[in-house]
Amino acid sequence: MPTSKSISGFQRRADLRFFLSIIAAGLLSFTGVVIETAMNITFPTLMQEFAISTSTVQWITTGYLLILAIVIPTSSYLKQRFAMKRLFLAANLLFLTGTLLDATSASFAQLLFGRLLQGAGTGIALPLMFLIVMEQAPLDKMGLMMGAAMLVCALAPAVGPSVGGYIVSTFGWRMIFIALLPVLLFSLAAGTYAIRQSSDYGPRPFDSRGLILLGAAFTAFLLLTSYLHDLLSEPLLLLTVFSLLLFVRQEKRLLQRGAHPLLNITILRHRAFTLSAMGLLCFQFVCLGIGFLLPNFSQIVQGETAFTAGCILLPGCIVGAMFAPVSGRIYDSLGARKPLLTGSALLLLSLLLFQFAIPEVGTLGLTAIYVLFAMGQGLSVGNILTYGLSALPKAIRADGNAFCNTVQQLAGAVGTSIPAAIVAACQQSTQSLAPATSLGTSRAFLLLLFVGLLQALCMSIALRRTPAPHHSSHEC
Repeated sequence: MPTSKSISGFQRRADLRFFLSIIAAGLLSFTGVVIETAMNITFPTLMQEFAISTSTVQWITTGYLLILAIVIPTSSYLKQRFAMKRLFLAANLLFLTGTLLDATSASFAQLLFGRLLQGAGTGIALPLMFLIVMEQAPLDKMGLMMGAAMLVCALAPAVGPSVGGYIVSTFGWRMIFIALLPVLLFSLAAGTYAIRQSSDYGPRPFDSRGLILLGAAFTAFLLLTSYLHDLLSEPLLLLTVFSLLLFVRQEKRLLQRGAHPLLNITILRHRAFTLSAMGLLCFQFVCLGIGFLLPNFSQIVQGETAFTAGCILLPGCIVGAMFAPVSGRIYDSLGARKPLLTGSALLLLSLLLFQFAIPEVGTLGLTAIYVLFAMGQGLSVGNILTYGLSALPKAIRADGNAFCNTVQQLAGAVGTSIPAAIVAACQQSTQSLAPATSLGTSRAFLLLLFVGLLQALCMSIALRRTPAPHHSSHEC
């Protein structure tokens, strides 16, 4: 039976091994986020090559985010149970195996399985990157290193669509995965050499039943949103509700026994946190929905190349990356109300403009509107998390962070699956593909506008009924 490993006397130092550790985990996290956004550009190509529908191809992104949503809640347990280097090796090898499977895919099933393995690797790597910074960075360099780690999350979406579009247009979609292999191998070598252990670890109880129930609920819910008009919709709805009820019961039982649950659902008793979490999830839903709709509309309806379609998102993603290091300062200097309400206003303005732009406006117009959306996102996402977590007692803020990170991935998956189902339903009509896709895109953006209104409502209520705290705790 394995025994606990005690680590004492670890000294924080910014030496070569520390920087190589950050580079190794950062590259793995970066490739995970890049490939997520790059794959959206490939959907029309994959639909043609594998003879699949829009509702099927979207599982390339939805399945990836589903696995992220299931793996991320286990990060606290994994950190306490296994050595950091072992976790890194597992994450890297999972991602590397998934990448090899995707690069050699002979079927859509193989491609999807590879994406699921990549999701599992990213789900381990992302929390590990921040863990290394928090536990090993010198205290006087903590802010700088956390900012650099957050920049990984901010820059990756800017790189993914345009680079993915260029690779698809020039070399074919498989090259997206082949190009990652040298990066992953370098990350593997650097992490194997450099990653050190800085905290105790060893056997401890794990809420395996909670994970199974949560996974069943998430999977059933995503299947339900993907196939809204299918004969299986009612059984899937029942399975979703039943699994969630059993999950809530399991978590309450663990709390009553003094054990640590997979997700501490008692945090939802705090109104300001719950409203902030809702606002955050709505933003994530809209973000992933737009990321799916615009590239596919550009290619199928407007006849643009994959590279041009990817560049629609590029300026906005760059703006979002620029906001990442400064949004917290805006929050600290102005308080929560101004940046969060301004962000919600920009979200609504961009979604209203999209209502008029689809299908009349060309690529440049769509690009400009997306920049407005990205400005709102940059002002809102990190600051909403900060505001929501500051409404919780310090003892359960880590639980609140885990909850937000988990359901944020689920919201992103649903934000892809529901718009895809709407577009697919229109494509099954008697119209040709381009007009049907245009109609489906318009209807999907109408749904996004409704979600944007819900986001603005949640934040307005949260900010009106609670004081605006000044506390900084941004996460990726």
